[in-house]
Amino acid sequence: MPDVAVFHALNCSLCERARAQLARLQAELGFELTEVDITGDPALEAAYREWLPVVEIGGERAFVYYLDETAFRRKLSRGA
Repeated sequence: MPDVAVFHALNCSLCERARAQLARLQAELGFELTEVDITGDPALEAAYREWLPVVEIGGERAFVYYLDETAFRRKLSRGA
């Protein structure tokens, strides 16, 4: 099963929503989840700030702004 990463920042309500969804999905599906806080990292902020939250599956960008749980399950099973 591919690894999942979520890029988020402080004071981002969409990020909190996506992180909660991913925690629920992780408990159900058992994938590895890495959370990356971009706050204070100029390189990460430049790459991700306007798209937050960003969810990557297997190192590839899969979702921005909102996480569709049905599509997430499908993409996770395909490996991205």
